[in-house]
Amino acid sequence: MRRLASLPARLLFVGVCCVIGAVVGAASGADTPSRGPSAAALRAANSSLSQRIRSATLDVYSLDAQLSRTRAQLAALTAKHERIARERADVRLRIDVSRANARIANRRLAVIVRNLYEEEQSSDPLAVVLGARSLDDAIASLDDLSRAAQTNQQVAQVSHHAKQSLATLRRRLAAEDADVRALEAAAARTEATLTASIAARHSYLAKLASERSFDNAQLAHITAVASASAASSASAAPSPPAATAAPAAVTTGAGTITVTATGYSMSGRTATGLPVGWGTVAVDPSVIPLGTQLAIPGYGTGVAADTGSAVSGATIDLWFPTIAQAQAWGRRVVTVTLSR
Repeated sequence: MRRLASLPARLLFVGVCCVIGAVVGAASGADTPSRGPSAAALRAANSSLSQRIRSATLDVYSLDAQLSRTRAQLAALTAKHERIARERADVRLRIDVSRANARIANRRLAVIVRNLYEEEQSSDPLAVVLGARSLDDAIASLDDLSRAAQTNQQVAQVSHHAKQSLATLRRRLAAEDADVRALEAAAARTEATLTASIAARHSYLAKLASERSFDNAQLAHITAVASASAASSASAAPSPPAATAAPAAVTTGAGTITVTATGYSMSGRTATGLPVGWGTVAVDPSVIPLGTQLAIPGYGTGVAADTGSAVSGATIDLWFPTIAQAQAWGRRVVTVTLSR
């Protein structure tokens, strides 16, 4: 190659090379797509989202259990308030009856006393004795006067004491009613707080599920692109097949999974805080996420709401109310349908 004769010519040549290199580099950069998050980053994000969803689901179950207990307490307090109201109404009626009895007894006693002074012939004890036809008549007349006076006096005293006792009972019931009303108000506030917390948790779960769905879509796109690239660069000679591990669960279609179901019967609470009952299903959360609804042939519908050390992989435990029913179910392989 011939050497350039002068320095200006050399500088001009270097400048032209730089411009050409810049143009080529810009064109190459324009053809290269911008890189988004990697598949590893998306999987890590999905794992974090799954953990947060599980934690939030457990919180919802716990809040639901607390809400159930609060509503039961509120119902018991309402029943107690109604019972106290009935007792207070009964006490008011009994007080009115006692007052009426006391008034009647006092009036009758006054009449007897007045007769003892005004009707000397018939009421004075000496006159009764002297005017009696016989000693038995005199004694009977005197006994009648004394018995009538004592009876009405006793009625008046009993009515007075009853009225005092009922007044004390009424004050006690009023204080008890005030306490029950305060407890009712506190339970109602707790119920409102728990309801709001559950609604907020459901909204949070919906947001996390939306984020996980978006990440899954991105991950599927990255996987498809990588598969297409690997298929285009693979050699024509087939490579020996690689050994693959047995899947943890055998799926037979979209939304279904084949599992081994075992029946059990015992009391207590699940790992999520809910009481055990019909439809409570223990699962491996890595296979079936907590909160998943299951349609189980021969059993019915259930919810993945419990875990256990013995429940691992494609296995589930089904709750039965009696040991005989659990033994009748035994251990069988079923294909369940999953839904969220």
